Amino acid sequence: MQNLRNGAQPLATDGRASTLRGGLLSIPTMMCTCCTAPVAVGLRKRGASVGASMAFWLGNPALNPAVLACSFFVLGWEWTVLRAAAGVLLILGVTAMSRYRPAVVGTPAAEDAQLAARAEPRQIGVLPAHAAPLCPGSITSSRSANPTCGTCRRHYSAVMVDPRRLVPRTDAVLADPAVAAASRRLGPMLVKRAVTRAQASVRTGALMPEELIPTVLAMLPATAASLHPVLNATGVLLHTNLGRAPLSAAAVDALIAAAGTTDVELDLATGQRGRRGHGTVDALLAAVPSAAAAHVTNNGAAALVLAATALAAGREIIIARGEMVEIGDGFRLPELLVSTGARLREVGTTNRVTRADYAAAIGPDTGFILKVHPSNFVITGFTSTVDVSRLGDLGVPVVADIGSGLLQPHPLLPDEPDATSMLSSGADLVTASGDKLLGGPQAGLLLGDTELVHTLRRHPLARALRVDKLTLAALEATLRGPSTPTAQALKTRPEDLTARANTLATQLRSAGLDALTVPTQSTVGGGGAPGVQLPSAAVSLPPDYAPRLRAARTPVLGRLERGRCLLDLRAISPESDADLLHAVQHC
Repeated sequence: MQNLRNGAQPLATDGRASTLRGGLLSIPTMMCTCCTAPVAVGLRKRGASVGASMAFWLGNPALNPAVLACSFFVLGWEWTVLRAAAGVLLILGVTAMSRYRPAVVGTPAAEDAQLAARAEPRQIGVLPAHAAPLCPGSITSSRSANPTCGTCRRHYSAVMVDPRRLVPRTDAVLADPAVAAASRRLGPMLVKRAVTRAQASVRTGALMPEELIPTVLAMLPATAASLHPVLNATGVLLHTNLGRAPLSAAAVDALIAAAGTTDVELDLATGQRGRRGHGTVDALLAAVPSAAAAHVTNNGAAALVLAATALAAGREIIIARGEMVEIGDGFRLPELLVSTGARLREVGTTNRVTRADYAAAIGPDTGFILKVHPSNFVITGFTSTVDVSRLGDLGVPVVADIGSGLLQPHPLLPDEPDATSMLSSGADLVTASGDKLLGGPQAGLLLGDTELVHTLRRHPLARALRVDKLTLAALEATLRGPSTPTAQALKTRPEDLTARANTLATQLRSAGLDALTVPTQSTVGGGGAPGVQLPSAAVSLPPDYAPRLRAARTPVLGRLERGRCLLDLRAISPESDADLLHAVQHC
């Protein structure tokens, strides 16, 4: 029977010839009707025409030599001839009628017609490269695209099979070389999740089976982490929601190099335990020569908490009322300090404080005087503050929290305190953040007196607040390496930004988009240089671009201003202009 099914090729063409061959093929097989039926179905599935399949099925009981021989011996030659003639007429008549049959639900013809009727234009009449083209006149209807030729029907069926029947197996997709390489890079669970989503699209008909693997690869993220690189077009250089300062290329290279095993706490010369982060500390001291010692914690708030805990737990911290700030996300500096076990001694008023106020508050329980830079607001009008230089002779340590991480004075930010100036003015300890104006990774910097820094370093809390090898590597490379992206963005000339904006807007307009160049103002952000405005330029787009750009493959965060979406170029490097253009054109 298998040989009969494999021989369906000569029976494929509709017509008398294939019908005759099907009938002749039935003569030597000598099977009963019930045995012939599955073979006929198999022939039909293998591509045999309906006439040939019917002739084979009817020919077996009607023209079976054994049956005819039995009729001759029992009924005589007259009845035998009559039976044979009737069998031939039955076969020819039924098969002739089958050529003009209507499409019946459940038959291959009906299935082909239904698939063709609901197929998309790209599915109709599109043959694989290896398939022969349909013969002329084979398509009986441009709507149903149902071939009448048996050979063409086989080619047509290869194209018009329900896509749900062709969903590639999960193991086959995962074995694809490109998908397997992605699994090794990203992990099997993430890749398998993408395969499952793509398979679901194939089942619904939204995706062709041959498109599954390319779609899976396109769905995969660049890394196994959920964080996305975002183009910062807000005009805020140090955007807290975007991770503040972008790292320099030198810092990124150092971070990658330190990702494996490294000598973070090993002296390679002796093979003994080494001083953790000594290279980073040395780089800090080189950047701030007025500091006698330095220490690094995991963020700026941690640096202040360590100082308060080590120097004033159970004692008083003197602080001006106008400097009791909220540092963001609901975290208030007074509550942070009190959590260390220290007590706050407030002096002065919201808008004014004098040196006499500080002097009057000093007592036996005083831990230190804290000077906090109000880095996210400005008080103007009838105000007065006390410089660090006027507090150094009051007999208690002076701790200055400058916040923004500026290590040296900056010509564009004359009112922003820096570590060098604070220490030179008499501060005993300076705390700052590493991921703001310094342009490095998130870290807390402690610079100042050797004895004080040693006290902090040896405090038990320092262990809980210490930084890992990646932060140490990135911070050292930031300090020793070339200019950071933050420093470059600060010094970019407005006319250069305008030229870039004009180029981008012209390219977008040539693509039919509503794009304009507009002058605008940028800010430092991130708790640095409050009130300072930096002249900038932006590409102005319709407001509906804002959510579309956030959903782009490379998300872009702009800002809405006066009913337009502005893409400020101050925080975007010139090398990223092409990425910005692509995101706008394809969002």
